[in-house]
Amino acid sequence: MGHLLALLVIVTLSLIIVRVGATALMMTGLSWDTASFQSYSAFFGVGFTTREAELVVDHPIRRRIIRDLILAGNIGLTTVLTTLIVTFVQLRTLTDMLETTAWIGGGLVIFVALVNLPFVKRIVDWSIRFTLKRAGVVRALDYELLLRVEAGYCISEVEILSSCCLADRPLRRSRPADLGVIVLGINRKNGEFIGAPGPDDEIRIGDVITVYGRDEDIKKVAC
Repeated sequence: MGHLLALLVIVTLSLIIVRVGATALMMTGLSWDTASFQSYSAFFGVGFTTREAELVVDHPIRRRIIRDLILAGNIGLTTVLTTLIVTFVQLRTLTDMLETTAWIGGGLVIFVALVNLPFVKRIVDWSIRFTLKRAGVVRALDYELLLRVEAGYCISEVEILSSCCLADRPLRRSRPADLGVIVLGINRKNGEFIGAPGPDDEIRIGDVITVYGRDEDIKKVAC
């Protein structure tokens, strides 16, 4: 039972570290989806997309956060695997193994259910942001704070696919503002950049556009 409790504590700490990393990355200007994905990728060492990786490695604070997540992830995963091996090696019967597996699975399910409760997430996120700011680990820029005055708003990049409703249409026709999204810039595949695009500028397949809006509206436009 002692090894089981140790395993659950390690898993809990690992998830908290990932949450701290995601919040820290978001405070540097990344959207929550991107920050969360980067944090999980770094901690578990599974790699991440080239375009999003560039957003991290080109930023000194983000690079430091990812470095610490990679280090913590390697230590944490090694500890978890060691604890699991020790736990199951000491079990002598199939019944003991099944019972231990059930305890581990049940404990993880209960923990995940608890941390996903809305009020728990709000308290945890507020505590993490407050601690990071007071410690000076991450300094969110003023304009980033202003863009997040209302929860759910962010700046993000969207790659235009053929299925996107904005593809191959000028802005006066696609009218992204009607969908709740403001286009701030267009990056062409050939390297050309169009800042503050006008109504006659066309968004083409393969472009990467910088947009501002609610997370859910940006996701709809990206589909």
